[in-house]
Amino acid sequence: MNEKNCKLFATPFSAEYWRLSANELKSTRVLVLAALLTALRIAIKSLKIPIGPNLTITFGFVINALGSAIYGPVVAAITSAISDTVGSILFPSGTYFFPFTLVEMAGGVIFALFFYRAKITTMRVVLARFFVTAICNLILNPICMYYYYKIYSEQSYAIFTLPRVVKNLALFPIQALILVIFFNALLPVTNRMELTYTGNTKLKIGRRESMAIVLLTIVAALAVVGYYWYRALS
Repeated sequence: MNEKNCKLFATPFSAEYWRLSANELKSTRVLVLAALLTALRIAIKSLKIPIGPNLTITFGFVINALGSAIYGPVVAAITSAISDTVGSILFPSGTYFFPFTLVEMAGGVIFALFFYRAKITTMRVVLARFFVTAICNLILNPICMYYYYKIYSEQSYAIFTLPRVVKNLALFPIQALILVIFFNALLPVTNRMELTYTGNTKLKIGRRESMAIVLLTIVAALAVVGYYWYRALS
């Protein structure tokens, strides 16, 4: 195997990293796999498992994360846009609104920045899931909802609400654990197929990783409390 082909990067802040990511568009093998993963993601888009009142687990994000690890941020952004657009057509839940597609693209890119051509560890998985939750679910999605309601229904929409934040903070540890289990099962296979180059180290949830999940959840919760405290004093 060409040593350059399996090169890993400590960070994505490298011109070569982005060049390799863009070159994935020239690989027929990668494009076929991207199409299959996109179709799979669309197929399970509506699959939800209830775990509590108004609390459900979906699984599209694991396909998104795996694809991002394989083909990087450039292809991940494209496949995320396709899966969101086609999914909205097949499983409509309201008027199509393009900014939501941008949020999906952001999620794919974030996963790719953590996983593509990187040594994937449990801590990377936890941090990737946290940043997708914080940036996409708690910031970008509510902003999109605000303008969606303003444009299509002329109704007001609160960008930050306590139930939404609590829901996402409750799902974050569960989603991080699901992603660790999923990667443990699939990464050895993709490594053998030379689709990823992450090594064969098993991902484990140890004391350090558990503490990281707890601390990240606490930090996010404190940020929410701080926001509502600020609103109360304003």
